[in-house]
Amino acid sequence: MQVGSAFALCEESGLQPGLRDALRTRARAGTLKVRNDPMASPTGFPFKVAELAGTLSDPAVRTARRDVCDLGYLRVPYRTAKGAIGYRCPAEPAAAYRRKGGSATDTEGRLCLCNGLLATVGLGQRHPSGRDEPPVVTLGQDLDFLTELSPDGGPYRAVEVLEWLTGRGPISQVVPPSAGWGP
Repeated sequence: MQVGSAFALCEESGLQPGLRDALRTRARAGTLKVRNDPMASPTGFPFKVAELAGTLSDPAVRTARRDVCDLGYLRVPYRTAKGAIGYRCPAEPAAAYRRKGGSATDTEGRLCLCNGLLATVGLGQRHPSGRDEPPVVTLGQDLDFLTELSPDGGPYRAVEVLEWLTGRGPISQVVPPSAGWGP
């Protein structure tokens, strides 16, 4: 079972509040699109991208962002011409990736998930030029849970997600207070 989206949109999640509110509002209105982007992830795995203005899903934001791989969490090792181990990422500048023996076609459509996901939770970098890293939001495509967790479109809490999942009513009655759960 996957319930990451329900927790991602709750008040305690790490998503920036403005992003979280916009996502919930658009999902409830039926205007939020979440698409599978087979090229976004530098790892080659399909990545679900929520289409939201001001994020890397926006072609203008994506084009304006200077390619940089300065965190490197998704870099992969490769053997250099001298036999040493080097690291590269298809989301880094294409010229740098090619210099490291990578194929230019591997860089097409890639997003810097390291910087984008950190920006999504308020830890985006501000570069010397004053440019802030834009966020990228990933969610599941089935957001029907919002009709039950947020019938009025307002915020909800993680404990409510747990109550919804268990179907047992207030979680404080199910889990002992010593477990640290509850309102």
